[in-house]
Amino acid sequence: MSEARRDLFVGLILLACAAVAPLAFTDRYIVTQLTLFFIWAAVVTQWNLVLGIGGIFSLAQMALFACGAYGTAMLGYYLGWPLWLAMPASGLLAVVVSMLIGLACLRLRGPYVALLTLAIAQVIYLMIINDTECFTTDAGGCMPLFGGVRGIGRFGDLGFREMFGARFVIANYALAPALLVFAFTFSVIVIRGPLGLAFRALRDNPGYAMSRGVSRFRYQLWVFASSAFFTGLAGAVYAAQFKVVGPTIFSFTLLLFLLSMIVVGGMGSVWGPLVGAALLMLADEGFKEFQDWRALGMGLVLPLFVVLLPGGLVGLFKRKRTQKAPMTGGDRPIADRGRQENWRRPAEATRPRAQP
Repeated sequence: MSEARRDLFVGLILLACAAVAPLAFTDRYIVTQLTLFFIWAAVVTQWNLVLGIGGIFSLAQMALFACGAYGTAMLGYYLGWPLWLAMPASGLLAVVVSMLIGLACLRLRGPYVALLTLAIAQVIYLMIINDTECFTTDAGGCMPLFGGVRGIGRFGDLGFREMFGARFVIANYALAPALLVFAFTFSVIVIRGPLGLAFRALRDNPGYAMSRGVSRFRYQLWVFASSAFFTGLAGAVYAAQFKVVGPTIFSFTLLLFLLSMIVVGGMGSVWGPLVGAALLMLADEGFKEFQDWRALGMGLVLPLFVVLLPGGLVGLFKRKRTQKAPMTGGDRPIADRGRQENWRRPAEATRPRAQP
């Protein structure tokens, strides 16, 4: 089975499971956690493109997520835009912000990119929480432009309650899997296609790739900006689902939690982010019963996988499958095949000829 057919087959099975999940689990808390899983999975699939495929050590992903969330909230609150229009507009806003960050960062390399993108995210966070001046007045009193530490609420909804009545919860839930389908499909097209080859070449051997005409700055800026659209759209869906946006989405704990999903699943792989997101969401849910050990347990996950399983769970699975697969003639190294051919060659053919 080809990789494309396998991806399609597994994807359809998972999509069918996601479709029946709200019918099988009617508890509101479980539905909310499933919604969060799809949103975080969409974010980490795009972060995997930037970090695992593009080789850009960016930590600005949550800032782009916040651009989508805050953009949706502010357009709905201040301008009265319907959320169906504010959400794609906020995704485009995240693209603009990502290009500005990319122009500042992509001339740097390695840890310098990580430090600068993290600093930009922290500047945005400080700008929001220190925004205390009254921009307008609402029923709750003075309202800063970005909501301050209180955040922004009451900016509208998707209108599913009026359309579907009591089943509006299922309609709200369906938006998150739809987001993941579009984001994951985009990531598969990039990874499996020619663009993925160019990105991996720039990541693994930038000197050779640029000597072959692959522009490092242009290609990496493209993946930075295109992935930002789906990241911003994930933030917009988050705002529409939970109807409030606050500075908690800039939490460093949340950033490490999402980064751990990529590392645990397998950085640079197609299915790694989804596997890591599912595993860590389940682990986090299990640790909630042990509040004293929750932070310690989640904090040990990232270093353990970095040291013991640098390829993640998907890398481990591929390695096991490669070891179990029988080696055919085409799989053997060239030297081994040469030795085997000499072994099978008749003695007369290999015996040196007498000189006349």
